Amino acid sequence: MHDLIDFFQANGALVIANPIAFLTFAVLFGGGGFIVGRYFLTERIANLESRIARRDDEIAALKTRKGKTADPSLIPIIGTSAIGENEATPLLGKWPDRRRPGTLSAPPRQRRG
Repeated sequence: MHDLIDFFQANGALVIANPIAFLTFAVLFGGGGFIVGRYFLTERIANLESRIARRDDEIAALKTRKGKTADPSLIPIIGTSAIGENEATPLLGKWPDRRRPGTLSAPPRQRRG
């Protein structure tokens, strides 16, 4: 700001001699700077407004869900069993293990403690 004041003090006689030209350039450059700044900030302003609106919607949704019960589980229960003949789906590239659960191929190892 101090440099701007020094500029006007040094060139005051030129500005007073041609006030119409000075005002014309001041309006052109000032208006042009405002328009360019507004253009670049419009996207940022719109983005912030949409974030505020989305947050308001989320807050309203959470307030309405407060008294309701929790959503049901998304894990399918039909067809699953811990006991029975249900076979697990084999992993990619591996054959399913066809051994019977009661028979062992080798004796169990003893833990030495």
